[in-house]
Amino acid sequence: MSTSIRAERGGQVGRYAPALLLAAGLVAAWQVYVVVSGISPRVLPSPARVVDQGWTNRAVIAGHASSTVQVTLLGFAVSLTISWIIATAVDFSPWLRRAVVPLLVVSQTLPVIAVAPLMIIWFGFGILPKLLVIALVTFFPMTLGLIEGFASADKESDALLRSMGASRRQQFRYVRLPSALPRFFTALRIGITYAVVGAVFSEYVGATSGLGIYMAQQKNAFRTDLVLAAVLVTAVCSIALFLLTFVAERLLAPWALAAKEGTR
Repeated sequence: MSTSIRAERGGQVGRYAPALLLAAGLVAAWQVYVVVSGISPRVLPSPARVVDQGWTNRAVIAGHASSTVQVTLLGFAVSLTISWIIATAVDFSPWLRRAVVPLLVVSQTLPVIAVAPLMIIWFGFGILPKLLVIALVTFFPMTLGLIEGFASADKESDALLRSMGASRRQQFRYVRLPSALPRFFTALRIGITYAVVGAVFSEYVGATSGLGIYMAQQKNAFRTDLVLAAVLVTAVCSIALFLLTFVAERLLAPWALAAKEGTR
């Protein structure tokens, strides 16, 4: 292993070491408090109990987690498609920008906690209301990130292509689209974390499987340890999907990731 690779890995470990140490300290304090106070596990189980019971019920939790991840990815794909269509249309039409952007902002003022049950009433307990809830929660940051990314394109490059006779579509392809990708991936990371939360919430209000319905069942049975185990699995799924966005960025826009790393 070369010295540069070892140095790079050492830098990565050093970057995340403070967060890992803080997390370990909080978990240790939680464990000590539960042991010293003698608080009932129904109210606050220890981290060791959460992990133990989660592992004991791993097959059931894994089945529900699989359902949640599938709904999350499907709903996020719908949201991604809608975001690209809206942002591209807005970039080609200044009139559409003035008409759509205010409505996008208004859409984020709608309380999901009130809209989600309405989705169940209108569309039943199938997969459609879950997809709509995930799309409603996630499409705004990605759409806005794309719109602002397209608008941040270098004006001189745009003008140069125009002077060379490039069409509006060619300007979009060669200047505006590459310029938008860094902001898009930043928005993508925000959206994917919201997607998991949206999926769990949509299951919470109506589903037959998934981590949301599993948490509701365990809460009703006063199994706080299993509720927290499901929360832990939800967090792990969110982190895994979050990290995958870096892989996608490295494959699709490596220059953007290199520029970010260079500015740190």
